[in-house]
Amino acid sequence: MDILRSRLSSKMDEDVKKFVLSLEVDTWLFDADIQVDRAHVLMLCECGIISKEDAFNVFDGLKKIENEGIASINLSDYEDIHAAIETNLIKAIGEAGGRIHTARSRNDEVATCIRIALRDELLSMFCHINELRGVFIEKSKEHIDTVIPGFTHLQHAQPTTLAHHLLCYTDLFGRDFTRLMNAYAHTNLNPLGAAAFASTSFPIDRKRTTELLGFDGLIENSMDAVSSRDYLIECLCSFSNLMTNLSRLCEEIILWATSEFGFIELDDAYSSVSSIMPQKKNPDVAELIRGKTGTVYGCLTSALSICKSLPLSYNRDLQEVTPSLLRAVKITSSSIRIASKMIETMNVKKEAICDKLDMGFICATEIADTIVRSTGIPFRNAHQIVGSLAKRQKDVKNVRLGEIDNISMEIIGKKLSELGLTEEMLKGAVDVYLAVEAKDTLGGPASKEVKRMLTQRNKKLKHDNLVVQKRISLVKEAMLKLDGATI
Repeated sequence: MDILRSRLSSKMDEDVKKFVLSLEVDTWLFDADIQVDRAHVLMLCECGIISKEDAFNVFDGLKKIENEGIASINLSDYEDIHAAIETNLIKAIGEAGGRIHTARSRNDEVATCIRIALRDELLSMFCHINELRGVFIEKSKEHIDTVIPGFTHLQHAQPTTLAHHLLCYTDLFGRDFTRLMNAYAHTNLNPLGAAAFASTSFPIDRKRTTELLGFDGLIENSMDAVSSRDYLIECLCSFSNLMTNLSRLCEEIILWATSEFGFIELDDAYSSVSSIMPQKKNPDVAELIRGKTGTVYGCLTSALSICKSLPLSYNRDLQEVTPSLLRAVKITSSSIRIASKMIETMNVKKEAICDKLDMGFICATEIADTIVRSTGIPFRNAHQIVGSLAKRQKDVKNVRLGEIDNISMEIIGKKLSELGLTEEMLKGAVDVYLAVEAKDTLGGPASKEVKRMLTQRNKKLKHDNLVVQKRISLVKEAMLKLDGATI
């Protein structure tokens, strides 16, 4: 019998029961609910609200339920996991089990469980993000001197290096890490003790449950504690941003793996073969991450749509937010892990990349910059001259000073050779390796600057790893104390 239906005269309709159940979420919250129950009962005992004997029996019953696991509970018989645990506790230890809900509502209980479960997911995700950042750093170290064509509008633009390109993703995911850290700070706060929304007249100690459950602080206003899901939306926003960056990465991986580009080859573990075309090696994993990004966006949109018109305080609509959160968490976490291994194991085809460096007049900007430096003419005039050159001369390596002089006479009425431009300067400008090394300003692709950035990013990653481990340790220490607590 569901202990929560004493107010009602009939059982819940079976169709309605299926409609209101959220089995996947209930399974996700099982461990968190046990922890919340244990902390709440210990606090009640310490405050003299329930007896030590009853508290001891509750602890004993909760340990039995925890050991038997959620598989021993037929969730479809109950309204939710919270009612299921309390009902089974009463069955196991008698009326003492009914004291577990003293000074508590399902509203603050659920809110607390979600925050604990999400906290654990975030702590795990931090580790995965940092592993991905580390992969990009190590891959960049291998390709400091690997010159590649850079693109704008998906057209050859200027030469850069693969290390410089990959470092961009290191920084993107570094900012994703920071965003999720901020979201974690708003997640790891304790709503327990808010009861339904108006707190309780029992002399409870909310600071004690905050300590017992490893929260960094509590949500003071009891109405805010049970009715707000802004932290959850913040997490979904951060997941969406992170998935956007993963999707952009995967789009490049997909392009680079094509015959047209041929820059990389994915490991077989992250590819598939066509069912009809035996020569095909398809980047299915990258495509699925790109596709699942849309699913995470949908989870965010769902949460925003549900929360946007809800009056204070608690409304059952909020139950529909949690499945979206759980789905987004699982997709984002697995996408990070898989992307990390995919990048780590991909083969960079240097020769194929080198073959593409002569395409698209890729040193045009460096030629224009060299003209400005050597002759002193305005950049816009140099841009016109090189633009006309690119229209007439498709092979950048065969550019000659005489041809540039002819064009400059047409445009500015002067020969650039007479203004200081030499054949040697021109040869240096069309050399992609020299062009890259010339860009040694802060954040540029020159090897010296890339090495500096790698050192700094590696230092920052080590710092962030220490921050994560500290947070994990704080939570783990609190949970171990709670598990070992005696009445």
